[in-house]
Amino acid sequence: MKAVSLTGIRQLTIQQVADPTIVNDTDVLIRVKMVGVCGSDIHYYKNGKIGSQVIQFPFIIGHEAAGVVERVGNKVTRVKIGQRIAIDPTVYCANCDQCRSGRENTCRNLKFLGTPKQLNGALCEYIVLPENCCYPISDKMTFEQAVLSEPLAIAIYSVARSLLPDNANVAILGVGPIGMSVFCILRIKNVGNIYVTDKIQERLDFAQQLNPGWRGNPDLTNVVSEINKREPLQLDVVYECSGDTTAISQAVQLLKPGGILVLVGIPEMDEISFPIHELRRREITIINVRRQVRCTQKAIDLLESHLVNMNAMATHHFPLEKTAEAFELVANYRDGVMKALISIG
Repeated sequence: MKAVSLTGIRQLTIQQVADPTIVNDTDVLIRVKMVGVCGSDIHYYKNGKIGSQVIQFPFIIGHEAAGVVERVGNKVTRVKIGQRIAIDPTVYCANCDQCRSGRENTCRNLKFLGTPKQLNGALCEYIVLPENCCYPISDKMTFEQAVLSEPLAIAIYSVARSLLPDNANVAILGVGPIGMSVFCILRIKNVGNIYVTDKIQERLDFAQQLNPGWRGNPDLTNVVSEINKREPLQLDVVYECSGDTTAISQAVQLLKPGGILVLVGIPEMDEISFPIHELRRREITIINVRRQVRCTQKAIDLLESHLVNMNAMATHHFPLEKTAEAFELVANYRDGVMKALISIG
């Protein structure tokens, strides 16, 4: 089959690789139809690693995906051949202490699509996954929407983890695809003012469609001063969705005593520092988000019911042969890109 492999830093090459095969009775062979370019894919593209997860080239990345069921194992009951599906890229064991306690996202034996030493990614014609990774979608749902259900599921989980108080005043630092997904979920919650920041003006302009209380570029203005001026008691929750260390520092300065900092973005560096005494004196709670757990169906339901509309986020489309162009576009934040999607087959 045809696949796009990462063959070096900022190097993507179309290759012929062996077709995957069904091994287990609960496996599903999926014809991949569309893949989204995620920020974590860009980390691998630019740096060859995320923390200790280091790529050995060549390697197929990509995990935001949707497709059609091509073949199924003997014990598959969840999906049938020809069915259109959204994909949850997490493969968990279901037997460890984490899985038994409902934390499949921190499974001791977790394997994630497009992650080094775990599973090859979805930038190829076919993949094989367990049936519990496959979520049927209606004929009314597009493959674009199915792909976007993956970042939306992370947003659902992030907001749920934040234990959002009623009428909370919040900020989203970084309104790329994940930050905008969080914004979409907050818009169907009982919240007060929502403040957004980003270093890319096109993303701030894009966020305006959801009517933030204020938006600002931290490279051009003191966002902490401006938001605190509007919220003298400060904010209940801050969702840090950029992974930028400066933004994390800003988040701490924006929170009221007892406030909650939700770390959603993935930093490029391995270690970051916190003003520990400031956190202690104001009893700031820090919540880390590890992808999501049991939120894929919720995301699909929200999209299919039109309670959440993310169609505008699919800003750019590319064929598989132009995957390298898609990654360069996203890596350099060009042309107002929000989500680049790659069509396969």
